[in-house]
Amino acid sequence: MEEGKEIIENAELNMMGAVNHLESELAKIRAGKANPIMLKGINVEYYGNITPLNQVASVSTPNAQTISIQPWEKSMIDEIEKSIINSNLGFNPVNNGESILINIPPLTQERRIELTKLAKSETESAKVSIRNSRKDVNNKIKSLEISDDLKSNLEIDTQELTDKYIKKIDEMFASKEKDILTL
Repeated sequence: MEEGKEIIENAELNMMGAVNHLESELAKIRAGKANPIMLKGINVEYYGNITPLNQVASVSTPNAQTISIQPWEKSMIDEIEKSIINSNLGFNPVNNGESILINIPPLTQERRIELTKLAKSETESAKVSIRNSRKDVNNKIKSLEISDDLKSNLEIDTQELTDKYIKKIDEMFASKEKDILTL
């Protein structure tokens, strides 16, 4: 029976991982408001090493439409600007010699719909991951040498866990969708 509990605990860890991954993917989808996470994937060359932007500069949002990047070393400002332009995020950084400002334009209705579809796609991927975890657990449960009643109880526990995480994912999507579509 301990083996069954361990299988379910591992499945829960996998499901939490899917939720955490979805959370980070949804955070990257901009909803018209400036957010430092929008620049999360940007790396800059720093003394010959590829380094994440947040390790060479302070990234903040002074207001809902602006991201401010304050390099810790002034010599990095051109490299940071180049990395932002080359990132294909569609941002036009403004270098004032001291810092870099990025204005986040308001989203068009068409772009909002596109972003909602992207969020939905990420949500579906997370659900598939959770369902795959459930399938793997159910296969492991079937191979256990325990009574059919215990197997049935473990399968019920697995389904409850699956339902819990699917519900959490649906709530995350609903929140992101509302965020994207709110003008």
